[in-house]
Amino acid sequence: MTDVLRHGRVSLAFSFLVQGVAFALLVTRIPAVQDRYGVSDALLPVFLAAVPILAGVGSVATERLVKRVPPSRVLRWSQPVVLLALLGVGTGDHLAGLGMALAAFGLAVGALDASMNMLGVSLQRVYGRSIMLGFHAAYSLGGIVGASLAWVGAHGELALWVSYLPVVLVLLPAALVGSRWYVDGGGEPEPAGTTPEGGAVGLRWLVPFCLVMTVAYIGDSTVSNWSAKYLQDVLGSSEQSATVPYNVYMVTTLLGRTIGDAGVRRFGAVAVVRAGALVAAVGFAVVAGAPGAWVGMLGFTLLGLGLCVLVPQTFAAAGRHAFERHGPGASDVAVARLNVFNYVGFLIGSPLVGALGDAWSYRGAMLVPMVLVLVTLGYARSFAPQPDRYGGGHERPRTADVGRGSNGL
Repeated sequence: MTDVLRHGRVSLAFSFLVQGVAFALLVTRIPAVQDRYGVSDALLPVFLAAVPILAGVGSVATERLVKRVPPSRVLRWSQPVVLLALLGVGTGDHLAGLGMALAAFGLAVGALDASMNMLGVSLQRVYGRSIMLGFHAAYSLGGIVGASLAWVGAHGELALWVSYLPVVLVLLPAALVGSRWYVDGGGEPEPAGTTPEGGAVGLRWLVPFCLVMTVAYIGDSTVSNWSAKYLQDVLGSSEQSATVPYNVYMVTTLLGRTIGDAGVRRFGAVAVVRAGALVAAVGFAVVAGAPGAWVGMLGFTLLGLGLCVLVPQTFAAAGRHAFERHGPGASDVAVARLNVFNYVGFLIGSPLVGALGDAWSYRGAMLVPMVLVLVTLGYARSFAPQPDRYGGGHERPRTADVGRGSNGL
């Protein structure tokens, strides 16, 4: 691989890491945000739902935008907006200010997530082997850093802006510098006119991937938006300990994604996706039945190991299918459309758990994503490579292949 591709891979991984830090700092301090702005339990799901709705709008806009400008440019300017919006959440005093900051955060996150994964899929295609899980491992590492900083803030009873400002001051200029080495199209020029117009990239063959993406993010949003509240309100932990489940979840996603690319090449995508779904279902069952905080943390540990492979593998497989069916530009279109279902999952998952928790019980609410994760087992075959695969000792070292042989919040 050339130095250009190596630099592009490292800089993109750093972008994933920065996003993991920013997102974790937001979601793990939801109780503090709620207290700062006086957001009621009934109103909280509305604010949580607004972010994925606007992120979906940002992803749809990115699909159109990348027909005119490269994904690297979208990523370069959306990441600073995310960081500044995070700071806005920590410095505001009124609900209107919180709403504006979350709106900016949501729109920018949609553009950022879509463009990051576009670049990751195209780089994987050029590498000719599974590397997508590695990018999402960097996101998990960022989540660990962000959740740890959130724990320090909660433990020290620091104001939100005190927790957020140093992070933004460090990461924003670093992200801008790193963006100089982003690589579009995996370093390969794309012929003019290859980007599909209108409905050339149809949704019919994308449906299995959209369903898996939705279910994966229902599970992920359950952890990110409700784990702290669940541990504190249901299992009786302190506010400081309530930040731990997300940290544990991110540690196990980091572990799973770090070794996940090797697992994809060795066992294939179908086996990895099926194993992930089964482990995640067991994790939700443990969380639902946990008698105390420590068992609950065990459940979140299993959730991290199970859910971690689904999202990156889904992006990789959908991008590969789009490239093979419609040509180079179709991969970006497929990733942007698939990314919308990331937010559909968040939109469904967060309010669903909240509504079921209020109307029934939060323990019972945890059983719903468990059942949905099990349903994805029926779609695992969609991840099978056609006609080649990575594993079995016959990888294609430098050919156009996105996630072949084995998907991988």
